Amino acid sequence: MRPTLDPLCNADWFIMEGSPYGMDYLGRNQKTLQTKCCSTSLKIFIGALAFCYFSKSLTGFYTKSTITQIERRFEIPSSTVGIIDGSFEMGNMLVITLVSYVGAKFHRPKIIGAGVLLMGIGTLLMASPHFIMDRYKYDTAATHTNDAGNFTVISTCSSDSQETLQQPFSGCQTEEAESSPLWVIVLLGNTMRGIGESSIVPLGMSFIDDYGQPENSAFYIGCLNTLGVIGPIFGFMLGSLCANLYVDIDSVYQASVSITPQDSRWVGAWWLGYVVSGLLNLLAAFPLWFFPRALPENSDISELNHPPQHHKTTPSLTEIAKDFPPSFKRLLTNKIYILYLAHSIVAFNDFAIGASYTPKYLEQQFGQSASKTNFLIGVTSVPAVAVGIFLSGLMMKRFKWDLLASARVNLYTGVAMLFLAIPFFALRCENLDVAGVTVPYQGSTEVQDISDLPPSCNANCGCPDIKWDPVCGENGVTYISPCHAGCNSTQGAGWNMTFHDCSCIQSWGLSIGNSSAVLGQCSRDPNCNRMFYIYLGLQSLAFFVYSLGTVPFFTMSLRIVDPELKSLSVGMLLFAVRVLGGIPAPIYFGALIDSTCLKWGQNKSCGRGACRIYDIETFRFLFQGLTIGLRVLAYSLLWIATIEIKRKMKNDKQLSKDTELQKSPSKDSAGKKTVQVK
Repeated sequence: MRPTLDPLCNADWFIMEGSPYGMDYLGRNQKTLQTKCCSTSLKIFIGALAFCYFSKSLTGFYTKSTITQIERRFEIPSSTVGIIDGSFEMGNMLVITLVSYVGAKFHRPKIIGAGVLLMGIGTLLMASPHFIMDRYKYDTAATHTNDAGNFTVISTCSSDSQETLQQPFSGCQTEEAESSPLWVIVLLGNTMRGIGESSIVPLGMSFIDDYGQPENSAFYIGCLNTLGVIGPIFGFMLGSLCANLYVDIDSVYQASVSITPQDSRWVGAWWLGYVVSGLLNLLAAFPLWFFPRALPENSDISELNHPPQHHKTTPSLTEIAKDFPPSFKRLLTNKIYILYLAHSIVAFNDFAIGASYTPKYLEQQFGQSASKTNFLIGVTSVPAVAVGIFLSGLMMKRFKWDLLASARVNLYTGVAMLFLAIPFFALRCENLDVAGVTVPYQGSTEVQDISDLPPSCNANCGCPDIKWDPVCGENGVTYISPCHAGCNSTQGAGWNMTFHDCSCIQSWGLSIGNSSAVLGQCSRDPNCNRMFYIYLGLQSLAFFVYSLGTVPFFTMSLRIVDPELKSLSVGMLLFAVRVLGGIPAPIYFGALIDSTCLKWGQNKSCGRGACRIYDIETFRFLFQGLTIGLRVLAYSLLWIATIEIKRKMKNDKQLSKDTELQKSPSKDSAGKKTVQVK
C-alpha cells in the first residue's frame, strides 16, 4: 500500500498498515533522521515560544514604566492608573480557565498564535489616544507663548500683571473639558492584551512538558523564563528612551518646552513604545501558525518509545463539558494544591505592587527622572533576575529536584529575599522643602496650606493656588510658583528664565541681590543620589536570590496534581492570582499612594488631576511595610505546604513499602513458597 506522508517530519516517517503500532520505519537511518527531526521541531517550537515570552514581557514591563506618564497625561490619580494596570489581569481572568482547559484539547500552537496576535492589536490600541487628543498643555503660570512663539511673563508679583494673572483662573474651564475619558481606550487595549496572553503560559508549558523528558522540560521552562526576563530589560530601556522624549515630539519642537524630564509636569512620549511593542507582538504571532498540533511524546530523547499522538480524535464539546466538573473538584480537594494556590495569591499581590509601583517609588523617594529610573532598573535588577532564573533551570536539571526539594528551594530563596529587603527602610531621603506644603514660610510657626490666607511676603500678589509651576529660591526652598515666592521681576526666557526681587526669599534674611529663583524644584541632597544607587544594588541582589527559586515554583504547579490536570492546574493558578492579586493590588495600593499626596494638580474640568508632590516618608513606610508583610504571609503558607508535601511523600513511601511486602514470597506451614497479594 502507498505510504501516507506525515506532515510532521517530512518523508522520514511513514504511516503504513501492517505494523502493530500502525506504522513502520524504513530502516535505522530513517529512524535516526526522524528522531532528530522531531527533536528539532520541539526546539523550534521552544524558540518561537521564547520570542512570544520576550515580546509579551517587553510590552508588560513597558506598560509598568509608563505609569507616571499616563497618570500625568490624562490627569488622573494613582488609583485610576491602578485600574488601567489591573485591566490586563481582568482580561486574562475572563478566559484563562477556559483556554487552559479547553485549549489543551485542541491545536495549542495555533491557539497561542491567535492570542499573541490579539496582544499586538490591543497594544497598538493603547497608543491610539495620542493621535486623538489635542497637544499636551502642562499647567504653568510662569510663562506662556504668544502666537509668535515668544515667552511672556504673567505670574510675577507685580501690579501690571494682576489683571492678566487672575483672568485665566477666575473659574473652571468647563467648556474645555474633554468630552470623553480617553484613558478608557488604554484600559480596553490593555484588557485585550490580557485576553491574548492567557494562552501562552498554560498551553506553552503543558505542550513542552508533554513532549520533553521531565528533567529537560524543567530546563526548557527555565530557558523560556530567562528569555522572557530579557524582555523587561528592553521594556525598561524603551521606557527610558520614550520618557526622555516630549509627549508631542511628533508635532512640537522639544527645545520650545519650558520644563525638563525631572519636572513633575513632564510627560514623555508614552505612546511611542506601544507602537513599537505592538508591531513586535504581531511579528511574534506569525511562526506559531505553522506548527503541527502535536509531537511524538518525549521527542527530545534518542529513541522513540511511543507511537505518535497527533492522530487522536478531537473530543466533542459535550465530552469536555462533562469532564470539567470532576476535574475541577479533584483540584479543589487537593490540600497541597490549595496551600500552593494561597501562597501564590499572596506572593502575586507583592509582585503586582512591586512591578507596578517600583519605578514610581524610586522617582519620588530619590528625586529621579522616569527616564533615568527605567534605564537603571533595566540594566541592574532585570539582568540579575534573568541570570537567577537561568541558574535555577540549570540546577533543576543537574540535581533533578523532586517536589519536596522544589518546595524547599522556593521557600529558602523567598525567606532570603525577605531578609535582604529589610534594609530598604533605612535607604531614604527627606521630603523636599516646599514652602507652605512641607515647611512653613519664614516667620510662620507652622506649615500653612497654600489655599489658606498667604503669609505677608506674598499677601498682595493674589497668587492662584490651582497651578503648579515650582521655582527654586536661593534659600534652597521650593515655591509653588514665582508668584508664591513674591518675585517682582524676571530675566531671560524659557529654561533660562530667572526671577528676581522675591520678597519671600528675602524674608529668610537674604539681601535683595541674593533673593532670586530659577524654574524647577530644588535639587535633592547629594547623599540622596548615593542612597538611590545603594538601593538598586541591594534590590538586584534580592531579586537574584529570589529568582533562583523560579523554576521550582513553576514545576510545583505541574507535579502536585495528576498529569491530566496539568494545564487546568496552571490555568486555575493564573486565574486565581489575577483575580485576587493582579487586579486588586494596583488599585488598592494606588489608593494608598493617593493618600500620601500633599499637592494635587487640577484638570480642565476642575476635577482632581495628577499628584504633584508626595509625602515620601509615608510613601516609604506604606510601600516597604506592605510588601514585607505580604512576603511574611506568603512564605508562612509555603512553609505549611512544604510540611504537607513531606508528610504525603512519607505516607506514599510507606504505602509503597507495605505493598511490596504484601507481594513478597513467604512460606506456608508445608514449607511451600506462596505470594501474598492484598
